[in-house]
Amino acid sequence: MSDLVGDARHLSPSAQEALRLRAVAALVAGRDREDVAAVFGVSLKAVDGWWAKWLAGGRDALVMRPRGKPVGVHQVLGEAEQAAVRQAVLDHRPCDVGLSGQLWTRRLVGELIAKLYRVRLTEVGLGKYLKRWGLSFQRPDKRAVEQDPEAVRRRHQETWPKIRAQAKKDGGEILFADQVGLRSDQVTGRTWGEKGRTPVVRRSGNRFSVNAMSAISTRGRMHFMVFTESFTAEVMCRFLDRLAGHFDHKVHLVADGHSAHRSKKVRDWLAAHPDDVELHFLPPTRPS
Repeated sequence: MSDLVGDARHLSPSAQEALRLRAVAALVAGRDREDVAAVFGVSLKAVDGWWAKWLAGGRDALVMRPRGKPVGVHQVLGEAEQAAVRQAVLDHRPCDVGLSGQLWTRRLVGELIAKLYRVRLTEVGLGKYLKRWGLSFQRPDKRAVEQDPEAVRRRHQETWPKIRAQAKKDGGEILFADQVGLRSDQVTGRTWGEKGRTPVVRRSGNRFSVNAMSAISTRGRMHFMVFTESFTAEVMCRFLDRLAGHFDHKVHLVADGHSAHRSKKVRDWLAAHPDDVELHFLPPTRPS
């Protein structure tokens, strides 16, 4: 047995723990300390030390202890300060607290800490804090601040299944329409957020669009029309004409509540082409 054990200091921490527990168990069972030292290939001094720890603290005194400084020892920021910074990152955008940008990076978190507590941390140090706070670097979800959650729930659970069933019955196809182009509130990149919870960038649903109308199918096929004028009912009717010309079956077009989509001209066009296009509206962005 002693040949198998060798120098216990060369064993892994978990193997050393097992060795201590087995040796003490042998002593508790009545084996002589010399026999235990010989069987487990360790010194009498080690056996005596383990026995003394057992008598003083029981099994807990013999198990592995994490090496290094305990978490939180000698940290620059106190617990309350860390909690305040973490909550600021979760609840606000950098621009909300007097910094530049809408997404949190380690640099911006460092600027927030410097602004609040006059402490400068390295990016490596900031990364350790962020990890300790349970945060990870994620791509955020973009959500309109005016969005009505109840209307969205009804759409997912009630309206959408009806549209899908109707399109299947008609032998038609579902497309989603929108005016596309540059947007005034465009946000790209990643930000720091709580692990397991995608961050949400709160932004206005009132966006401007530039010179394009498009529709994309559930299969990923895209149809679009470029125009130079403002988006009006006339433009929408022209787009519907072109869209209907691309299909030999009915199109169920899902669109937002833009005034042009709900205009009399568009309603008249739809009434004249009942077998070509049927329009379905997304929930209103602003709660009623």
